[in-house]
Amino acid sequence: RTAKIVEAEAVKKSKKLVKLQIDLGFEKRQIVAGIAQHFEPDDLVGRTIVVVANLAPAKLMGIESNGMLLAARDGETLTLLTADSAPGSTVS
Repeated sequence: RTAKIVEAEAVKKSKKLVKLQIDLGFEKRQIVAGIAQHFEPDDLVGRTIVVVANLAPAKLMGIESNGMLLAARDGETLTLLTADSAPGSTVS
């Protein structure tokens, strides 16, 4: 699904994790992603990304994550998969 990032903040005591509040169109969720070394939280807000939304909840450093964002890596460069569609759109 596609989701709009509405809030983003670094996870305290972690060099890698960012906590994201996302809007899936039909509901809001929290996900935790290991992208802090590649993106500043403020630069993520407003982006429409692609997420896996049908995963069981998981805890990372005690914070519940309800999904996973998709990204591509080319060497040291990490690129988020983004979309120009409304939040909640299905990806095929």
